[in-house]
Amino acid sequence: MLRLAQTICEPCSKDTPPLDKSECQAYLEQLPEWRIVEHDGIIKLSRSFSFYDFAKALTFTQRVGEIAEQAGHHPMLITEWGKTTVMWWTHRINGLHLNDFILAARTDEVAE
Repeated sequence: MLRLAQTICEPCSKDTPPLDKSECQAYLEQLPEWRIVEHDGIIKLSRSFSFYDFAKALTFTQRVGEIAEQAGHHPMLITEWGKTTVMWWTHRINGLHLNDFILAARTDEVAE
């Protein structure tokens, strides 16, 4: 199977259905540190990353922002002292799309 981080994001429209639970679970197996959460009534992909200080958390946040800009797909980023929480979901469909899992995998890569 192609690694998620190497997969090309696909454009989606508002008519694209969100992934169902079994599809999400299959992709989640490749992202063991991530979890599926409901936030503001929407299913999202979430992970918190720990750092030694605020500067490292902020640097990581900037890296995630760069991959988001490259993909034209933007997460919720919460940066605080020693921690950044990242939530991916597809705003257009109010749920999860393959692109969210791809960008979560790329997020893991910039955290290394």
